[in-house]
Amino acid sequence: MAYKNLQDFLKVLERKNLLHKVPARVDSELEIAAITDRISKMHGPALYFEDVAGSPYPVVTNCFGSIERMQLALGVDNLDDIGLRIEKISKPPQPEGFLGKVKSLPILAELSSYFPKTVKKAPCQEVVEENPSLDTLPILKCWPDDGGKFITLPLVFSKDPVSGRQNVGMYRMHVYDDRTTGMHWHIHKDGAGHFKKHRETGNKIMEVAVALGGDPATIYSATAPLPKNIDEMLFAGFLRQSPVEMVQCKTVDLKVPAEAEFILEGYVDVSERRIEGPFGDHTGYYSPADSYPVFHLKCITRRRQPVYPATVVGIPPMEDCYLGKATERIFLPLLKLQFPEIVDINLPFEGVFHNCAIVSIKKEYPGHAKKIINALWGMGQMMFTKTIIVVDADVDVQNISRTAWKIFNSIDPKRDFVFTEGPLDALDHAAPLPNYGSKVGIDATKKWSSEGYPRKWPQEVKMPEEIENLLDRKWQEYGFKKG
Repeated sequence: MAYKNLQDFLKVLERKNLLHKVPARVDSELEIAAITDRISKMHGPALYFEDVAGSPYPVVTNCFGSIERMQLALGVDNLDDIGLRIEKISKPPQPEGFLGKVKSLPILAELSSYFPKTVKKAPCQEVVEENPSLDTLPILKCWPDDGGKFITLPLVFSKDPVSGRQNVGMYRMHVYDDRTTGMHWHIHKDGAGHFKKHRETGNKIMEVAVALGGDPATIYSATAPLPKNIDEMLFAGFLRQSPVEMVQCKTVDLKVPAEAEFILEGYVDVSERRIEGPFGDHTGYYSPADSYPVFHLKCITRRRQPVYPATVVGIPPMEDCYLGKATERIFLPLLKLQFPEIVDINLPFEGVFHNCAIVSIKKEYPGHAKKIINALWGMGQMMFTKTIIVVDADVDVQNISRTAWKIFNSIDPKRDFVFTEGPLDALDHAAPLPNYGSKVGIDATKKWSSEGYPRKWPQEVKMPEEIENLLDRKWQEYGFKKG
């Protein structure tokens, strides 16, 4: 059954001993982040800070900071299960005659049941603060050289001024004072697209609503790399297998998740910009200060007893690594639909999801790996991937040590490296220009004679299966413990 809201999820984590409550008074400036960073590196639990200096509200961090918690958040035993559901809907049985069409109806009915549902009363509007102040919120300063405090887990809702379609994304918000923040829209993001359209169509004011909290599937969906025109709230409904309840905001023409903890209603003036940052980012480095739009707060609505959700990012592993790993597993079947030869993909934590992708394929013809490299660079947010490495189908790309051994022993740089130039993630500090630079593809598959390798590929060193079975049977006789 779907979680109703964030606090519902926290109760489950507590019941399963996956939530640690911190009773001591803590400071929202550095102290909470330092504790969260240390616990993340220890692969520890979610954290609930009961007493935060200067605020009446508790803070929760690291809710999604493990594979187990991500699976609990999305209601599955294995993250791959969601991908299989997507595959089933993306590739339904082809209707053959009347009977085939009837068989496809349950899939269509299932999809239609996930559309968000509008309600008139909502927990997120139990209290309406018409004279709002961000100073009451326990907003974190995460790292010592950050430009200030940042809202780090916001669900930012905006609307396309032409189509009227809503979008939600997760964009950090640098707090300038009690009524204004930065709005960190990278040029490739949908929120930035809405901002650009407002300016082009002569709309001076762009309404924005920011939800803090919500059920776990809704929070995750704001981070998902969905195709354009796919409603994130529909996707959240699909994940939770129940529609997300939405409510009309009080002062702006936007709908927000009814079960959120806080809603910040306001606007962005398209002619206004301000320096935002620096910020200790998920790359493990500070992203530099730059000019971004400004969000103006008009109203805060909230629950009577809300919890303030936050995340801390930095050198991996951190909570965002597991959100990214969920994306890897959930969207793998869509990659396979486009490219059936793909077996698996690993976006290692150390590559912070835009620096490295390792892909295994069933190689069928000369140059097959290079075809996949170039094809992936042409797909959505895969265009940002600075290094794509392709290996053979028998390589378990989730075993980094074994995969690295295969890669390092299988490449000839002159023959196997492919260089190109194109868009890069805005946080890539190594490129000489912002948002643009070089990328490399590496074909680490076994080479064939038709690919210019006239020699015989060497055989791997391996014990025969009967010897391995013998060892399994006699392991304790050798004086070793079982397992």
